[in-house]
Parts: sequence; structure tokens; C-alpha cells
Amino acid sequence: MRVYKPEWRCTFSVNEGKEETSGWRERLAWFIRSFADKLDGSGRTIKIDYNVIPHLSREDVDTCLGKGFAVTQSLLTQLAHQAACEDVMREAKAELFEQHPQR
Repeated sequence: MRVYKPEWRCTFSVNEGKEETSGWRERLAWFIRSFADKLDGSGRTIKIDYNVIPHLSREDVDTCLGKGFAVTQSLLTQLAHQAACEDVMREAKAELFEQHPQR
């Protein structure tokens, strides 16, 4: 009886800037990205590197990235809501947030 073993590999990395060991092309690309960020005035530029074996279609990868960013948006929205609630509580009930030395 033959045993079949599926094999796969996936590497994924997100970079927000050039690495110290990067070559001139990567340094130039990051310079252009930072310049674009300054022109836009908001947002954040990231570079996503991935290597998936067996090969996945561009559409499948785009779908996964889109779902990942949707989860990110949901998490950021939750954090913003929590921070807004905490700000209101700090203003309304400042005494709850006063630091008392431990005895």
C-alpha cells in the first residue's frame, strides 16, 4: 500500500522599512515608498513578501489578504471603541483611574 504525504510550505513577512543589509534597489524602493507616504499625508506603506508551495493563484492570495485586512479593520475598530470608552470613563470618573501607592 502506498502512503501519500501532502507537502506544502508557506512563508509570509511584512516589512515597514528597509533592512540594513538591503541593496541599492531595495533602498531606492523604500525611499520612493516613504516619499509617496509624505505626499499622501496619511496611511502607511508596507511590503508583503510571501512564498507558497504549491503555487496559489494571484486571486486566491488577494482573497486571503483582503480577508486578513478585514480582520485587521475589525480589530482596530474594537480598539478604537475601547479607547473612546476609556477616555469617557477617565473624564467622568477620574477617581477610578487615580494611582494609589500600594501599602
